[in-house]
Amino acid sequence: MKTINPTTTKAWQELQKHFKENKHLKIKKMFINNKNRKQDFTYSLPNFELDLSKNLITQKTIQLLLNLADEMCLKEKIDALFTAKKINVTENRAVLHTALRDFSDTEILVDTKNIKPEITKTLHKIKTFSENIISGKTTGYTGKAFTDIVNVGIGGSDLGPKMVVNALKFYKNHLKTHFISNIDGDHSAEILKELNPETTLFILVSKTFTTQETITNAKTIQQWFLKKATKNDIKHNFVAVSTNIEKAQGFGIAKENIFTMWDWVGGRFSLWSAVGLSISISIGFDNFKELLLGANQMDNHFKNTPFSKNLPVLDALVSIWYTNFYQTQTEAILPYTQYLEQFVPFIQQLLMESNGKSTDLNKQPVNYQTGTIIWGNVGTNMQHAFMQLIHQGTKLIPTQFIGFKKPLHNNLEHHKKLLANFYAQGEALAFGKSKEKVHLELKLNGNKDKIESLLPYKIFTGNKPSTYITLDKLTPFSLGKLIAFYEHKTFVQGVLWNINSFDQFGVELGKELANKKLA
Repeated sequence: MKTINPTTTKAWQELQKHFKENKHLKIKKMFINNKNRKQDFTYSLPNFELDLSKNLITQKTIQLLLNLADEMCLKEKIDALFTAKKINVTENRAVLHTALRDFSDTEILVDTKNIKPEITKTLHKIKTFSENIISGKTTGYTGKAFTDIVNVGIGGSDLGPKMVVNALKFYKNHLKTHFISNIDGDHSAEILKELNPETTLFILVSKTFTTQETITNAKTIQQWFLKKATKNDIKHNFVAVSTNIEKAQGFGIAKENIFTMWDWVGGRFSLWSAVGLSISISIGFDNFKELLLGANQMDNHFKNTPFSKNLPVLDALVSIWYTNFYQTQTEAILPYTQYLEQFVPFIQQLLMESNGKSTDLNKQPVNYQTGTIIWGNVGTNMQHAFMQLIHQGTKLIPTQFIGFKKPLHNNLEHHKKLLANFYAQGEALAFGKSKEKVHLELKLNGNKDKIESLLPYKIFTGNKPSTYITLDKLTPFSLGKLIAFYEHKTFVQGVLWNINSFDQFGVELGKELANKKLA
């Protein structure tokens, strides 16, 4: 496949020219000139809407960005993603997290072997194991049913499952789910003091079973467990998700309780695999499968839809527009539901670990920006925190609002107020408040004597870009679609930046130095 420096393409040159000619665009004026702007820049899937209308773009901007996608061979690379080509070139691996949620009969060959039967077998094992834990058929070492589940992992072995379990708390069963990740001993100590070893299941998630944080925490947990139990009891209360069967068995885990992992699934894309065992146990396998099906719907849309109507592609292109032409450094992601309080840390790893690269696929240093800095929090909390900077600060920060039309607990009074704030923030960012309007308000509110002193501080310049992602309701299916949307956005950005989004050598040097210092 072609590996091209994007700045050498005709489309990039045209985008630079277009930016110089249009960098003073006004969102408010574009809405005045086009009464159908929202409709013209809104793209939809069933119960999933992407509204790009409040961005600093025109139809020509979109067309030039689409031209860039074509010149960078995006279609060819999407096909390679779904057909097991080894697009993770630095590690000589296919990238097949999408295969984990593909329930079709289509074969997927990795080194001439169809991987679908192995995926199906693992899913069946997850289903059986989850149902036995939930029902109490499988018990701890004293025969008591489990009350608590602890996922022990870090990075993709923690952030994904933790985010999903928190996001789908509404669908949880009676089991309490905990997550231990940090090597900080205080983290594990605070969780362990709440637990009973007889009724706690520990899931150790480490591909190699050598990850420093995970194995250190696992040994600490093992010591705590053995104060009440014996080594022979470990097989009842511990399971592993790993490729290193020998080390997991050496820890005391029964071979039948070791769930497989594959090198064609990267850590930050792994929640769809047995890494998501804690999800399946927490919300039930049927809901876990719905999560996979939702992601698969987005996969099919991404794979088969023309780029001009392709939601992840369009969102990634707009992000490229800001990063590489407006030279923005960050992007704020703001979910308007408390259930998604762990969503931003998950997306931070997904986007920043994937695309935080400075060497391209031609082994050359890049001469353009890559890897947007992601940050944010849930609404309306963040309105009383950092939104001041986005509204009236000096930095241009493209913002993504994520909202759901219907509440889960049916408290309509709360939800109306939540949605009012959700929609109001984007309007305030886009349209602002003029000097004339502020003057009139101060006058009408009886503040004539304060007009001169207050007027400059109450003006909102507006013209701050934002994107709206709106879903019908937070369900396992819709969450699957949302996560897959961001996965594909990440991939598209990597293609257009001519980098490998699927390795992460940048995490290694700090680990090496830490081991030397520890020694």
